[in-house]
Amino acid sequence: MTHIRYEIVQHDGGWAYKLGDVFSETHATHEGALRAAREAAARQTISGETRPILFQDSDGHWHEETAQGTDRPDAEIDDTAETAAPKTP
Repeated sequence: MTHIRYEIVQHDGGWAYKLGDVFSETHATHEGALRAAREAAARQTISGETRPILFQDSDGHWHEETAQGTDRPDAEIDDTAETAAPKTP
């Protein structure tokens, strides 16, 4: 089983969640980004259809594979930013 990690980070004047090097949209609050990350992680558990996928790797090469609809990753949320964020009165 694949393991993925969403990380809550400060981003673009607000907060976002990040998967690898990819950021989500920016949220005004830490809580908004955390809620969105939880929703994204929950969607990872939903089975889908088995179908062919086409993707490009970091070297620019294209690959075609069959994605099994029941092969879902284990998703976690790393919220270490919460302890580092200053609390507003």
